Amino acid sequence: MPDAYWVFAVLGLTLIAFVWGRFRYDLVAMAALLSCVMLGVVPADKAFAGFGHPAVITVAAVLILSRGFEHAGVVDWIAEKTLKAGSRPVWQLAVLTLTVTLLSAMMNNVGALALLLPVAVRVAREHDTSPSLLLMPLAFGSLLGGLMTLIGTPPNIIISSFRASRGEGAFSMFDFTPVGAGVALAGVLFMIAVGWRLTPRRQTRASADELFETAAYLSELRVAEEAKAVGWTLHKLRDLCREPIPILAVLRGDERYSGHAFHGPLAAGDIVLLEAGPEDLKLLEDKAGLAIGAPEDTEGADDVEGADDGAGKHEAPQQGENSQAKEGAPRPSLDAEDLQLIEVVVRNDSMMINRTVAQLRLLNQHGLHLVAVSRDGSRLKQRLRDVRFRPGDVLLLQGDEDGLGDSLSTLGCLPLASRKLSLGQPRQLWLALGVFALAVAAMIFDLLPAAVAMSLAALVTLGLGVLPLREGYDAIEGSVIVLLAAMLPVGQALETSGGAGMIAEWLLRLGSDWPPVVTLSVLFALTLLLSNIINNAAAALLMAPIAAGLASGFGVSLDPFLMTVAVSASCAFLTPIGHQSNTLVMGPGGYRFHDYWKLGLPLTLVVMVTAIPLILLIWPLS
Repeated sequence: MPDAYWVFAVLGLTLIAFVWGRFRYDLVAMAALLSCVMLGVVPADKAFAGFGHPAVITVAAVLILSRGFEHAGVVDWIAEKTLKAGSRPVWQLAVLTLTVTLLSAMMNNVGALALLLPVAVRVAREHDTSPSLLLMPLAFGSLLGGLMTLIGTPPNIIISSFRASRGEGAFSMFDFTPVGAGVALAGVLFMIAVGWRLTPRRQTRASADELFETAAYLSELRVAEEAKAVGWTLHKLRDLCREPIPILAVLRGDERYSGHAFHGPLAAGDIVLLEAGPEDLKLLEDKAGLAIGAPEDTEGADDVEGADDGAGKHEAPQQGENSQAKEGAPRPSLDAEDLQLIEVVVRNDSMMINRTVAQLRLLNQHGLHLVAVSRDGSRLKQRLRDVRFRPGDVLLLQGDEDGLGDSLSTLGCLPLASRKLSLGQPRQLWLALGVFALAVAAMIFDLLPAAVAMSLAALVTLGLGVLPLREGYDAIEGSVIVLLAAMLPVGQALETSGGAGMIAEWLLRLGSDWPPVVTLSVLFALTLLLSNIINNAAAALLMAPIAAGLASGFGVSLDPFLMTVAVSASCAFLTPIGHQSNTLVMGPGGYRFHDYWKLGLPLTLVVMVTAIPLILLIWPLS
């Protein structure tokens, strides 16, 4: 069997695995690479050459620089300004979308969205705007912004490296700008003027309390004098239940202790605030002797003013301490903020994906209680211990405020709305901007290749302390690096085996009477459809050799075909799985799978109608 057919078989199975989504795309890509090696279509001594490819190095360096911008406070300063967008939804949409578009041109587009997503949710809540009106355009704006520069999105870097491998030199930093800026401007103006009317109106509740209906699910259980639970620890109390229930707080007189920090014995008169279903409440009542509801002062609890804001941070009583409740003392008020609840969204690269609370050891290892899970805009009713987390899930967690940041970073979760803006240090801010500006200048004047310039900038950023070394390593998304490094040899095999030429020849035969502009449109549509079901970088890697075959067949310049692939690979507006930005807003916006094409399809047409003429104007066929 010719090598091209083996490559087609591997790529066919790879695409099926990408669409199925059962396995992570980096594992699928590595399996595709090793399969090609075993079949002899990729030389064994070049199997892992992709890990040293300039495109992979550039992507890793850009990820570090993006995190450096965040750490230095550059993006926080911009985000703070966007909070003054005003009360009109159209103005909010305009400011947020334009901001994320401009940010995405100079940093990783997922990183830009992740930084502005909490700002958008906060704006929606402060002005009683549905988050679904803002979040989908915000995600699409992050994709459009990446079109404008070499480092804005991985497909641009891949296309630039592919051009260099053809002996025509790499694209420079701003070679993408004339077409990319025109397309981005047309797309953003469309969303502001017309597109927002097509955005699905999800009645996603405005606040965390309302989204999860916290008060309706919180139960207060009193430890009576004769209760069996007197002297028990919370761990023993949890063991009675069918699943590990979240115990949010223990109220003792006028003091409150966070459930995750309470290690002492329960005493008569304590109030245990927890979330549990009817079956578990019955178990606690029958086997522990806990009484549902608090004595006499239950109704007045919420009326108490001036509760100690730091109560949740008191040191919890330990074994042997006097644990007698204070009689007659007013109970502190109870709300989500006092209980240190935080709303987060699960990122695409989170370690939580497809795992349960028990597998993650969420409480023991990370000090977090899972209170509730929302998926597609509505709260899940199944047992928390049975939930396998998905990208875009919105979680309500409880934990120690001081350790929340590290825990969420480790787990791969993004806080919503409650993210505090920290403007960093002015010196670091200017250092980050200065280092980046020097790297861009070195690229513009051809002093250094993109991979070297960006890597040097990342090294200086780490060396000057703008970004701690540990955070620098954390910023490099291993799954993205493995995907690129594995798919690069597979994409090359598609070309060297003759497979790309066969596809190009078939397209040429099919459209033999078509002018090249029609073939460009077909190439645009095919790449765009592919990018909506697999990673956009993988789409660019697979379509670049086919684009080269088409250009060779027509006997015209390669550049307009490569630019067509670059633009279309980054415009995955039709599905939530086409790009991480789309997935990230799915849960907070309450979107359904089919919601994306309602705005995405007309936006795709606007992009295509704008891009093809601009490409032919800036990058002519001859």
